[in-house]
Amino acid sequence: MTASDHDLLHAWRAGDRKAGGALFERHFDAVARFFRGKLGDDVQDLVQRTFLDLVESQEKVNADASVRAYLFGIARHRLVDHLRAQAVRHVDPAVTSLAELGTSPSAAIARRDEQRLLQVALRQLPIEQQITIELAYWENFRAPEIAVAMGIGANTVRGRLARARDALRELLGRLQADPTLVAALTQDVLRRSREFDHAE
Repeated sequence: MTASDHDLLHAWRAGDRKAGGALFERHFDAVARFFRGKLGDDVQDLVQRTFLDLVESQEKVNADASVRAYLFGIARHRLVDHLRAQAVRHVDPAVTSLAELGTSPSAAIARRDEQRLLQVALRQLPIEQQITIELAYWENFRAPEIAVAMGIGANTVRGRLARARDALRELLGRLQADPTLVAALTQDVLRRSREFDHAE
């Protein structure tokens, strides 16, 4: 029987390094993807610090909340702290976008035209909106998990996600790109939206 994330975290905090390794392996790819999508490939330190924060935190993860959501909440805080340390101006993740900060992720993130266009549009959203969309559609978080990761009320998630989707569709429409690609991506956003709305 596979141990739950809660069991692994409890064992890790009690000194079981094997449990820590199992939890790290289980969620490493998703956390690394979270940082790479915003900062490029050189994110190993941020990933490790995120897991270190998880094990060192004395805060008890609510049994009703997933460890994964809590972990992404830590990753979000680490990202904002990193951006603030690097920026020459104030960073407010509710309104500041990565495009405004001039961060440049690796070109390897998006090889296909559709992926590149979507990445450009996502990076122009405020950071909080970008993270919300990524958690919902790429990490398949449900609304309660997004609420934990983002530090907001569960009732706020749908409204924030709806605003983020609308902003993303508008950005895709404004980008100077092949209209066929824009239409395909807009349809993909709508499809993912419907899947999320019916997942609850």
